[in-house]
Amino acid sequence: MIDNGFEPRIVAFLCNWCTYAAADAAGISRMEQPLNVDIIRVMCSGRVDPSFVLKAFVEGADGVMVFGCHPPGDCHYGEGNYKTFRRMPLLERLLEQYGIDKERFQWGWISAAEAPKWAQVTRDFTGKVRELGPLDWRGYLEEMETREV
Repeated sequence: MIDNGFEPRIVAFLCNWCTYAAADAAGISRMEQPLNVDIIRVMCSGRVDPSFVLKAFVEGADGVMVFGCHPPGDCHYGEGNYKTFRRMPLLERLLEQYGIDKERFQWGWISAAEAPKWAQVTRDFTGKVRELGPLDWRGYLEEMETREV
């Protein structure tokens, strides 16, 4: 892993019923995990609108994660994780069109019983984003606006 002195800002949207509980358990169990992950608890991963992810990048996130309950059948609301399953691949393509490397966005499933998996995923993702370096997406957008004028 490259140590370039850069510590990325990661925003994670986590399902209250599964992944948030896993993150909480990882913290209570004092599992090694990065401190640079800002967790936003949502009631369901299916409620994460793509605009939330875009706003996180606009506001300075270097990487964004969305995690929810395992399909099929684990969703507290029945089909929320299916919404996530349908939306996130489309969002990945949209982010690429906006000039954001797909490696800066990760989504998936982590149950409440998978605290070690949560800790590992956050370590791996932080390392990957650290290697990519800072994302100045706001600067990129401002530069694109001045080119169009």
